[in-house]
Amino acid sequence: MSQAALDHAYAVILAGGSGTRLWPTSRDNTPKQFLKLGGKRTMMQGSVDRILPLIPWERIIVVTNAKYVNDVREQLPEIPAENIVAEPEKRDTALAMALGSLIAQSRDPEAVAVNIASDHVLLNADEYRRVVTASVELASKKEHLVTVGITPTGPNVNFGYIQAGADLLEVGDYTARKVVSFKEKPERAAAEKFLASGNYYWNANMYTWHVDAIWESFEEHMPSAMPGLKKISDAVGTSAFESVLEEVYSTAEKVPIDIAISEKADNLVLFAGDFGWDDIGLWSTVYSLGEKDEHGTVVVSDAEDSSTVIQLESKNNLIGTNNRMVALIGVEDLVVIDSNDVLLVLPRERAADVKKVVQELKEQGLEDYL
Repeated sequence: MSQAALDHAYAVILAGGSGTRLWPTSRDNTPKQFLKLGGKRTMMQGSVDRILPLIPWERIIVVTNAKYVNDVREQLPEIPAENIVAEPEKRDTALAMALGSLIAQSRDPEAVAVNIASDHVLLNADEYRRVVTASVELASKKEHLVTVGITPTGPNVNFGYIQAGADLLEVGDYTARKVVSFKEKPERAAAEKFLASGNYYWNANMYTWHVDAIWESFEEHMPSAMPGLKKISDAVGTSAFESVLEEVYSTAEKVPIDIAISEKADNLVLFAGDFGWDDIGLWSTVYSLGEKDEHGTVVVSDAEDSSTVIQLESKNNLIGTNNRMVALIGVEDLVVIDSNDVLLVLPRERAADVKKVVQELKEQGLEDYL
């Protein structure tokens, strides 16, 4: 692997999401990337920790929503202030990734952008960095956009899938395969077929590209975005940057990178990633990845002090608490999340139904709880 390629690598940390699948702990004002969820570091801090051995602080760029800038500064004080980029509005991943690449390009015309979600879990950081290194090596040649597809461990219906085709080339120990198609979250039967074929991977939105290559892709596949992106590019590093950003974002199309570029690009290739990835989209996942006590129970808290939990004839529960004591008697396989103003209780097997509560809150106009 070439160190020269890594010397031009920039990490673009995407930290603007406000997902509510882990409601009521993750909310619009405190999304999951800023939460610990059982670890000693927040999810965003963990994302940066993993990439630091490859990419130094001065080449880490955080793209976040304007209202989260202070949270980013507090959790990542080592990040240079000019590397925290505030989106004035939420416009999905295509524009966020493009913005991060623009900032990187302004620092280095040969920049290779490694796009990294701020709210994912990876259990094998060493293997992750090896795959990233191979991705940077290939992307630096400007011929391919590179994605990492997660090797599936089961027929999961909560993830989108990427279909891989023929082997194209080798980079070190890794084989780049041509991307054939993208599949939305499938039904169970389809997911089982995907798994059996050996040609499908979970879509984790992990993309690496040379800045020249991604601009060519935007020009070809999303030309309507180019005038705005050129305005932003011209304003980077000037006093007009924030006002130009607001102007462009006010009319920009809200579209994910898959629809904008990935599904159309004929130069997209995939490396398989097998490093214990999960996007922690459900409380049941928090439980499965968490450290169990002698009762098989997982306790998560963002509080500085450990909360008191009493369990009598209870087991295999997930408990979320912030300093208030929780006592369980004769129950098992539950999710019990006690936030400051909401108590959520449900069977672990129904963790996906949290979204129904969120929808009900929207319909009843109870946005203060979101």
